Parts: sequence; structure tokens; C-alpha cells
Amino acid sequence: MRLKDKVAVITGGAAGIGRHYCARLVEEGACVVIGDIVDGQDFANQLSSAGRALFRFVDVSNFDSVQSLVSTAVERFGGVDILVNNAAVFASLTPRPFEEISESEWDRVMAVNVKGVWNGARAVRAQMQAQGAGRVINITSPLFHKGTPGLMHYVASKGAVIGITRSLAREMGAYGVCVNAIAPGLTLSDTLLANPAIQYQREAVMSSRALKRDQMPKDLEGTLVFLASEESGFMTGQTLIVDGGSALI
Repeated sequence: MRLKDKVAVITGGAAGIGRHYCARLVEEGACVVIGDIVDGQDFANQLSSAGRALFRFVDVSNFDSVQSLVSTAVERFGGVDILVNNAAVFASLTPRPFEEISESEWDRVMAVNVKGVWNGARAVRAQMQAQGAGRVINITSPLFHKGTPGLMHYVASKGAVIGITRSLAREMGAYGVCVNAIAPGLTLSDTLLANPAIQYQREAVMSSRALKRDQMPKDLEGTLVFLASEESGFMTGQTLIVDGGSALI
């Protein structure tokens, strides 16, 4: 129970890896507010019959929507100790040469993957500053370090998240807020398994790993708890790559 009585807001928490993040934080004693564009009410009910998990629809590309999500956490649980900026466009993408990416798809990836992280940080800033403490955990990707072809917009967006993490760590450090990032490798979540177009990378990624097995959502939970807890209290501006040793930098 390393996060007992802490309050966490997790975007993109109703599906994919986000579901596992939410479940683990509840298991560690946190109250969790789940935000997503897909319905997660039943999932929230399953997580906690005691009301320690709530669901709200959120569009992370819209600041007012994210602010409303954070306000729900403050009103219901009294504050926000942890923000996990997890919402992203990835599993639905079809890899293609950069010149064939549509402008609308490019803009959607940037609006969710980059602007969504900025909006999340803006929404919690005042609350965390008033508390004099907090954890912001951004989800990026090792693909930024690899320059993977066919997903230029996604790779660019996740590079931006690393940049945001570093700058935000400088700006929020004075308030006692730690800002770090997790870069998961190709993880076999439910949303990924539903898209065969993304799964084409599976064999190539496996061959590049030092640890020769598939990555599962559970492989990321320990890193998340570490960054959300006091165990990482003097660590900020860092990106932890969790991919079985595929991207060694």
C-alpha cells in the first residue's frame, strides 16, 4: 500500500495499458479518477465497490474537459497527488510512409499525444503548487530513440513528450513536484491486439530485445508505482525505458 490515501488522475485509463495502471494504483491504496473517451464506468465499479475509483469522459485535447476531470478529483477526494498522462493515439494507427499520412491524422495525433500532456499539466499545476507536492508521469515511447519508420507522427509526438517532461520538471520543481516519464516498449494490451496493422512490428521488436519475450502490461506497473511513490522523491526530468532492452541508450 505504497500509495495509501493518494489521489491519482489517469487519462486513457479505461482501455489498454491504462486499465492496468488504474488497477495497480487502486491496489496500492490510491483513489483513482479515470478519464477516457471510451466508457469506463463498469471498469471503475469493478475496481472499487467503496467508491475509490471514479470514471469521467474526457477529451484531453480540450483543456476545459481536462480541467473538469481534475476538478472532479479535487471535489471528491480533496486533491490530486498523481497525474498519469497516458491518453494517446497509437493502436488505431496504420503504419505508412510519412508522405501518405493525412493532415487530419497528423493533427489528431499531435492534439492528443502532445497537447493532451500539456493540458494535463496545466490542469493540475495550481493544485499541486498549493499542496507543495505532486507527481506527474508522462507516457512516451522508445520509438523516439529508434526513429521507427511508418509512424513519423507518433514518433514525433512521443519525442515532444520527452521534451515536455524535461521542461516541466524545471518549471514545477520549485513546487516540490516531480515530473518523469515512462517509455513502454510494444506492449500486448487489449487495444494493441485488436489492430493487426500494429502487430506486424511484434517479431522485429522481439528480435531486438535483450529479454526475448513479449511485453505485457504488468511489466510496466512496478515502474509506475515507483514514480508515483516517495521512493522516487528526488528524481525528476527523467525517462525510464521499459522495453526488455530493445532501445539501449
